[in-house]
Amino acid sequence: MAKIEIYTSPFCGYCHRAKALLTKKGVAFSEIDVIEHPDRRGEMVARANGGQTVPQIFIDGRHIGGCDDMYALEAAGKLDPLLAA
Repeated sequence: MAKIEIYTSPFCGYCHRAKALLTKKGVAFSEIDVIEHPDRRGEMVARANGGQTVPQIFIDGRHIGGCDDMYALEAAGKLDPLLAA
């Protein structure tokens, strides 16, 4: 199973939507709340090539983008192979 990390904020609807899809898929993920851990925001921005909004999603260390990007992968049938890696 792939290692999934998602940077989030508790007030972000896109974050909730992204986590819901991952939960529906039955995959475990690590959540980094950038409000609770503001020191991790710089890490997120660096890893996401400058991406400052949440969520920022990583699968096996590869940045896949945000919620819309993950749903686009799902619609194209490309998310499941990444999650199964």
